[in-house]
Amino acid sequence: MDWISGIGRAIDYIEAHITEELDYSEIARQAACSPFYFQRIFGVLCGLSLGEYIRARRLTLAGSELQRTDIRVIDAALKYGYESPESFTRAFVRFHGITPSEARKNGAVLKSFSRLSVQIVLKGGSIMDYKIIEKDTFCVIERAEQHSIIDSENKNTIPDFWTRARGDGTLRRLQEIAGVGEPIFGICHSGVKDTDEQHFTYGIGVPCAPDAPVPAGFRRSIIPAGTWAVFGCTGAMPHAIQDMLHRIYSEFLPAADWRIASETELEVYYPGDMGDSAYYSEIWIPVIRK
Repeated sequence: MDWISGIGRAIDYIEAHITEELDYSEIARQAACSPFYFQRIFGVLCGLSLGEYIRARRLTLAGSELQRTDIRVIDAALKYGYESPESFTRAFVRFHGITPSEARKNGAVLKSFSRLSVQIVLKGGSIMDYKIIEKDTFCVIERAEQHSIIDSENKNTIPDFWTRARGDGTLRRLQEIAGVGEPIFGICHSGVKDTDEQHFTYGIGVPCAPDAPVPAGFRRSIIPAGTWAVFGCTGAMPHAIQDMLHRIYSEFLPAADWRIASETELEVYYPGDMGDSAYYSEIWIPVIRK
């Protein structure tokens, strides 16, 4: 139950320090992983970003305190992490639909976002097909971009990256390099040196020979040798991939004899219509035995 208990420890830490300046590195340390990877998996499992969760909890508590005490708006703003009453009021209105002053009125309706609670729930059994493969180090030629996990922006920016790659000739050039009928990879380079805890590099690429020429606008990257858990995924993109990632982290990894080995993940896209409900792709997760 590594991921589940780690998320639970991190949530406990957040709640215990909710009125303090929260360090994402320390939150991630509670789950024994990098700040970037914790935020990514938190988003996959919980359906909202870490920042969204913290804001929602703070605004919930601020609304309750304003309603039941005589705390001044400026003091509530500072207590719950806002630099000014104006920025606090804007956030408060977006969340609650009323101003902090209106929240004091008798009968004012406020919104409440309850803290996350990690539980082990017995549900109907489901089957996940997967295979374990060993793969040597290999090279890829890719076009790569930086993407942000702030407020789960990557869920929109990565599909947009693929749309642009179709339109600007990137996919056509990669298919020429790989050969007709070969798959194209989506490569999540998490936790590497050219990123920070809020951003990561995502590449669209294909395997290549180590000495293959690199076209302008592309780069050569090395995928390290290792053991990979490979999951087949059927359905239209991008929802099918996003749903499968949720299942991998919520169903497979907590119960399996495997744990994550590194933070690089591969999405393998085979020829076909990605918008078709029968489209087949794969997710490759690097793993080691627990």
